[in-house]
Amino acid sequence: MEVQNDYDPSLGFRIKGKAKLREAPQDTCVICLDTVTERAVAVPCNHLNFDFLCLLSWSQEHPSCPLCKAPLTAIEYDWRSPTDRKVYTIPKQDETPKTPAVAPATSRFRPSRRRPATSHRPLHTTPDAALAFRRRIYADQNYSLHVGTNRTSQYRNFTPATFAASPPLQSRARLFMRRELLVFDFLADNNARLGFLIEYIVAILKTTEIKDASGSASALVAEFLSPNAASLFLHELEAWLRSPYERLEDWDRHVQLNYFRKGTSTYPKPRIRSPGEGRHIPYAMSRSLLPLNISCDRSGVGKSAYD
Repeated sequence: MEVQNDYDPSLGFRIKGKAKLREAPQDTCVICLDTVTERAVAVPCNHLNFDFLCLLSWSQEHPSCPLCKAPLTAIEYDWRSPTDRKVYTIPKQDETPKTPAVAPATSRFRPSRRRPATSHRPLHTTPDAALAFRRRIYADQNYSLHVGTNRTSQYRNFTPATFAASPPLQSRARLFMRRELLVFDFLADNNARLGFLIEYIVAILKTTEIKDASGSASALVAEFLSPNAASLFLHELEAWLRSPYERLEDWDRHVQLNYFRKGTSTYPKPRIRSPGEGRHIPYAMSRSLLPLNISCDRSGVGKSAYD
């Protein structure tokens, strides 16, 4: 059998180690037996025959490769180039509480991709609790997991042209931002500023890719928040707009995060941080506005101060 090249453009990632000697992976996920929509690579064994959501779900119950049973340390996914991919780190066994019940060994594990992993959020929450949770997301810089575009997930990509031509998509963007931007104290205390920033971002999305290679959208938003907060905000906004959900409550219930809080079904208590020495970022929506500086602490959650 011929050794494959390190980088396979059909897969979108570099094949490492003994995986070079293997034949091209099948397009069927060995866990759910459905077509792979977002390929995942098991680390360190480098088996490739998984859909990311399936392998992620599997790892919550069995932190080992479904094929060779080697202990999993991470899952690599969302490959865009040989060096550009995302990595989900498998929690260590001593960090994961034992499950109260174990399914019989004869039962076949076939997770549904519709509900890939436990959300650990209550079915009914108050707006204050939801906002407190979102503040914690920004304090921890915790990006939500990417969901592939397919008929099962109903997630859809969009472009500036489709956004500009879709009043419903613009309405959903405003709905999300009206709550999300309340994370930042300087916006929560000023409705006029909040409304102006919402319309400013809507205008950006009509002409600029939300996460283009140049980072122009992020740079524009970073003038008001901070680089870290702007990057996370646009990531979450894009995930919401790609999702099929119309209500924020449904989004809160189903969004998956980069970490899983085991043994809890309530919002974690937000951590209170003392403001550190932050740099001042000009509030540059319009030169006709009063000059405003935004002092951001290390978490990226900003407070305003007029010059």
